[in-house]
Formats: sequence, structure tokens, C-alpha cells
Amino acid sequence: MFLRVAVLALLFGVTSRVCAQEAFSDALPPSSDAKPGQATLESAWLDLRQNTSPNSRTQNAPDWVETVTLLPAQSTGGSKSVFRIRVTPPSTNYQVLFFRLFFDDKPGQQPELIAWDESGTHVLRSGALGSGINLPSSDSVMIPMTGASSIDIEVAGDGKTVRAAYLDWMTSSNVAHPLNADHRDVIPEPFSSMPPLHSPTEDKEHFGTVTATLAAEPIRISANVQESAAFQFGIETQPLAALLTFEIANPQIDAAPEIYLNGQNIGPVSLALPDLADPGYRGEMQSLAREMHFQYTGWLRGQKIVPVTNLKVGTNDLVIVNRTGTGPSAIRATQIQLKYLWDKSDYLLQTGH
Repeated sequence: MFLRVAVLALLFGVTSRVCAQEAFSDALPPSSDAKPGQATLESAWLDLRQNTSPNSRTQNAPDWVETVTLLPAQSTGGSKSVFRIRVTPPSTNYQVLFFRLFFDDKPGQQPELIAWDESGTHVLRSGALGSGINLPSSDSVMIPMTGASSIDIEVAGDGKTVRAAYLDWMTSSNVAHPLNADHRDVIPEPFSSMPPLHSPTEDKEHFGTVTATLAAEPIRISANVQESAAFQFGIETQPLAALLTFEIANPQIDAAPEIYLNGQNIGPVSLALPDLADPGYRGEMQSLAREMHFQYTGWLRGQKIVPVTNLKVGTNDLVIVNRTGTGPSAIRATQIQLKYLWDKSDYLLQTGH
């Protein structure tokens, strides 16, 4: 018999997420267009940090990036600074640009991308990027470049919250997927095969497994228990297995958050890390330290198998907190899965010898 799971979330430091608008185009060249032996089109990594002159260096960029210009708020006569990037598609086959922006996600200073054509007409406005979580982060937009010649990064203040941009041209390929599989975004992030995590609006059951959302909104957490994510959820019968899943921004990759269930520490979560070439990794070196620690300035998936012996029928208290000595992070799309027996469960019964 299916037993519904009741869930109650107690949120600390909740902020609402503003999703960036993604622009898609049907004019994507198939990835099979590349001929054997033909050089792969180079992506662009643009350092937009405003370093002092002695520390500044001339950047290398692909030929299709023409210029990068900073227009400070003082020169624009307003309260916003603008980074203007002029691009020329390498051929008519490439008409959609993947644009990932790295920035400090501060409330009231969330950047916006604006694509322009030569006449000064808007082609696209992304809307505010990020969630206002007051942490280093990144966000991505797909921009149709048909007729567009430049992209503005518009941000309130002096622009020093903007750190870098990663640009790459999009191709397409035929993808087959099961008809009854959960929804997945069509275009994944570079360097990672993990799709964004979606939270069900209502509890759902599939093959004897109940999935329940604890909190869809971003929640800021730190090593201070007063700034942790605390949840209460009820169960009506003991499950056979339980899995906690969420996305986390700005985690220290070698010191993942710890989970407390009903007052007991059940250990750290496991992080699904992207390729180490991902520009989202940001190093931090402290004085007298012998090694550099890295945060990931984007969203990663974290998971933890919850020992069912620590669960109890009735109300359960769950807390997610960063480990001592680490900086602040944020989590979102927090959900729990509970596995029960169903009529087609596959299991072995081992007998003693």
C-alpha cells in the first residue's frame, strides 16, 4: 500500500531564485559537420577582473572575439557599468552562442546580458542572472546571434562583481531518450554531464519510491548552526532505503557539508564534480597553509544515503550545515527519496550455511 510522505521545511536565510531566460534557436549546425582532421573551433575564456595596471596582462582570445571594452558607470552617466563584447560568427553555420558568466551573486547587483545588432536594436535581454545568494556563482544563457554583433554585460555599480565569461558556439545532434523518463534540460553545461536538478511540486511515487521536496528555494548555509538548513519531514512507515539530494553553490570541494538526522551526525554528502578544467573552480590559499583549497563557483549536485536505522516513524529532523573552517554556501532543490517494497521489487534472500 502506498503511503504518502508528509514534508514540512523550516528555512533559514531563504531567497527566491530568479531564473535566467534562455534563448534557443533552431539554426544549430549538426556536430557531424566537422570534417576529419579539421581543427575544432576554439572556445573563449575572458578574464573580466579589474586588476591594477602592474598585474594586468594582454589576453589571448579566438579571432571571432573582436573586442572587449569596459564602460564604467561614470562614463555611461548612470548607475550601471557595462562590459561590451563584440563577436563575429566564424561562419554562417554558427548562429547560437553559449555564454556562461562568472560573478559575485549579490542582491541588487545581479548582472544582465543584452545582445545588440549593428543598428543598436535589442536582440535579447536575459533578465537578471543568479539568485541573489551573496556568493560567488555563475549562470548560463544561449544567445541567438543572427543579426547580433555585440553582447553587453550590464551590472549595477563599478562592475567589480563580474569576474569572467566563457563563450562557445553551439552545435546540435540527435538525442534519443525514453518516453517516460523525467524531464531533463536539452542542453547540458560544458564540462559536466549532470543535468540541473528539478524539484517536484508534489510528492510522487514511482516503482515503490516516494520523492518529496523539502525546499525548492535557495537556502544559505555556513559552518554556524544558526545559519544552517533545517527541515522536518514525517514518514508513516519505515523505508528500506533513503536518499537525500540537493544542489549546492560555492562548496569547498574537499570538505562537503555534513548532515545531521535526529540529532546525530550521519556524515558528509558526496559531490558530483565536473571536469577539473571547468573554469568554475576557484582556488584559495591561506597564509601558512601548505595546499590550495578550491570552491566551485556554480551549482553542483550533492547526495547522501540516509541510514534507515536513523529514521523513525513520525517526525524526523534533518539539518544541513557546512563543516568547520569552510566558507558560506547555498543549497536549492532539496529533496528526499524513500524506497519501499513493491510488487516487482528485485531482491535476494541470503540464508545461512
